[in-house]
Amino acid sequence: MQGYRGRVTMPIRPQYRRVSALQRQFFNREGLLSAYEEELHALREGPRILNVVGVGGIGKSRLLQELRNRTPDGFRTAGLDLQLPTMRQQEDALAVLRMDFGAQGVQFDRFDIAYAVLWQRVHPQLQLSSQNTPFAEESDILSKILDDAMGLPVFGTAAGLTRLAGRAIKNRQRRHRVEADPTLSELDDLSNAELGHAVSYLFAQDLHASTESQPFAVYVDAYDALVPTPLPGGRSYGSDAWLRDLLGQLQGGLTVLASREALRWAVYDPEWDSVIRRVDIDGLPMEARLELLMQAGITEIPRQRSIAEASEGVPFYLHLAVDTHLQNPARLEHAGTSEEIVQRFLQHVAPDEVRILELLSVARTFDFGVFQAIGRAFDLPTNLLIWESLTAYSFAYPLPEGWHRLHQLMITALQRHLSPNVQRHVHATLRTHWESVAGRMEQGERRTSGLARISPLREAVYHGLRAGDITPEQIQLHADRAIGLNGRQAVDGIVKDLRDHLAAPGAGTAGAGLDLLRDAADCLDAESRLELGDTAGAIDLVPCLDHPVRSPVSARLALAGANARRIAGESDLAASIFERVWRQHEGEARPAAGYCVADIRMWQGDFRSAFALAEEVYEICPTQGRAIRGDLKRLMHLGHRFLMNFDSASRLLIEAETEYRAANVAVGLANVRTNWAELYAFTDPSAAVEAATAAVQVQRDLGAQHEIGKAFTAMAMAQIRLGQYDRAASSFHSANAALDRAGYRSGRARADLFRAVLLLKQGDPAAARDLMLHSAREFEACQVYPSLILTIHRAAERMGLGSPALAAAAERARPAVRPLGSLDDLLLRMDSAFSLFLGEAA
Repeated sequence: MQGYRGRVTMPIRPQYRRVSALQRQFFNREGLLSAYEEELHALREGPRILNVVGVGGIGKSRLLQELRNRTPDGFRTAGLDLQLPTMRQQEDALAVLRMDFGAQGVQFDRFDIAYAVLWQRVHPQLQLSSQNTPFAEESDILSKILDDAMGLPVFGTAAGLTRLAGRAIKNRQRRHRVEADPTLSELDDLSNAELGHAVSYLFAQDLHASTESQPFAVYVDAYDALVPTPLPGGRSYGSDAWLRDLLGQLQGGLTVLASREALRWAVYDPEWDSVIRRVDIDGLPMEARLELLMQAGITEIPRQRSIAEASEGVPFYLHLAVDTHLQNPARLEHAGTSEEIVQRFLQHVAPDEVRILELLSVARTFDFGVFQAIGRAFDLPTNLLIWESLTAYSFAYPLPEGWHRLHQLMITALQRHLSPNVQRHVHATLRTHWESVAGRMEQGERRTSGLARISPLREAVYHGLRAGDITPEQIQLHADRAIGLNGRQAVDGIVKDLRDHLAAPGAGTAGAGLDLLRDAADCLDAESRLELGDTAGAIDLVPCLDHPVRSPVSARLALAGANARRIAGESDLAASIFERVWRQHEGEARPAAGYCVADIRMWQGDFRSAFALAEEVYEICPTQGRAIRGDLKRLMHLGHRFLMNFDSASRLLIEAETEYRAANVAVGLANVRTNWAELYAFTDPSAAVEAATAAVQVQRDLGAQHEIGKAFTAMAMAQIRLGQYDRAASSFHSANAALDRAGYRSGRARADLFRAVLLLKQGDPAAARDLMLHSAREFEACQVYPSLILTIHRAAERMGLGSPALAAAAERARPAVRPLGSLDDLLLRMDSAFSLFLGEAA
């Protein structure tokens, strides 16, 4: 049972005038109270979970609130409400808990640093600052770092943050704990997924360290919102993996988790059986129901009895009856069922308020702005008086920063009154509202606290799907924009909402529209995995590569699948897919397809065709497509570098960087840094080491393992030229580790080619010969770099390390190389460049 990531906390305030009734409701749950007190007084070193189980409306949320209120003074407490979509994301959930516990004196020095690194990777386009970074102002260590640094550069590494933290912390013990922590020292070498686990681990470690003086309790409400439909046997689709990992690491504390079904986590790990204690919550007994109604002012015995029986002991319906009584004490008719209780309530609410409540039930969360947008769309009053009246009801739960959500049972009841056409119109209205919010945020209106960190474009997609007025192409464009506003986790949320929508009973089972929605979800998911270097995961999402590619969605999906296979070494297969998209697709994905075709032609040795196509694609790119224009310039830079035309390569890399800066493409700018290091390895080894160091820091922040490997390779090449052989060996070790994590076979083979030179320098010619032959075979297997195979053969012959196998590989490679000039001239230039590493005269 191990860990994961985080977001801000929910104030508990009494509803209306029912505090005594709420307390009375709690006092009739002696079994729960007894179990809770036993768990609090029996906390041990390991984690403990009290699973509060009951049907919807039974009062689990209020019971969790009351349990938290009744926790002894010596405990620190924090809570998560998983009804909120943003709190179902690991990164946001951890931020909630950190702010809650931090306000009670817990110091999260190590976690704060790790979280800042994670946040920077998820938001590479934003500067690490007190305005942008969650809880920066609440963290004394982060606020001191940011004050001293006057705002860090766009990319900040764990090593850099740790150094700054050491200067910022005056307490010697705290400073030593940060500087000596082994997990912090490893963060820069972790992928994004591994970093997420490390951040959860450090959260749990920092929290556990505080339990020496004060124990803690965590309250998790609405687990079913995270896992609405478990698979047979109790498993889920993995949406709760981060929560299981986190709670399994909360040593020495108690977690109270409310769910409609009992947790069945033992199917993942039998140890959970000894950690989880289940307590079932049944309906209130008749005496407690009557007392609650009496406390609320409903004193007429027949009315009490009628309401108590109709409610079936479910507190939600009892509170709704109290709302009705408070709304109109003189007219509370008898009710025979829970549904009738809802209808009686609605009869005593002003018609305009009923209508706006019905319409608000369509929103997942709402604030005054959502309330006004819906009211205006349906010509309903939207004044502050109506707003305060609606948000005072017991079923309108208050959230931070002026946000609210309705109880799920009230949502269900209210939506029964809305026709499908009206529901679609409300969803369309909400989509427009959230798109407007996103537009304002893109113009600079940024808010980072409370629920304002919700992704407006994720909400726009959610409502667009239910309105039926958003296309898969628009979903992809919204996801692209969401990265700029809320980072990669916003796209993860969009993918989850898409998959939930497709899995819903009303979604149907077939149809071109549904197929395109599935393709959109798979495409966004695969693109995310490729950014993180998860090649195998991307391939699993795109197992079939013969779909039509005429739509932008299917074209992007095909390109994602082909790119995954290119990285995995299946270059011919990738090339055929790229070519098909380039020939058959006529939409906005065509420039990207053209770039991919030119890219793979280059690596397969056809420089003439690649340059011609790159120029053609550059001409058809729209001015707003500067990211692709930058890619094309960078591709031509790489081609000239492989042709050993270093002046042209330098000029083109400058042009690529200009395009990326104009488009504010963080990934492109990071890749340019790697390319400068690679170029300097041939032209200026001292500058190459410095450039590679910077490139590694940038790529670690992005979690791009293949680029990290390339940067370390460039560093090692430069160190060979500088005679720093031990350092070069260490750099090659780091390069190989990153390239293997990314599954980047050809990149690993290229690193091995130059590592063979190092082995020769270190006096091991036999190992050098074997490694050169291995590199040539890998290039052949990946169907790339025939020019390098020729170089390997010629260098081996010159060093007396030739072999028939290398000669045969060179013979097969020769026909594939089509340089801009003659092949003989290219080979002479490559011989000269390779001599730089051998220490021979050019």
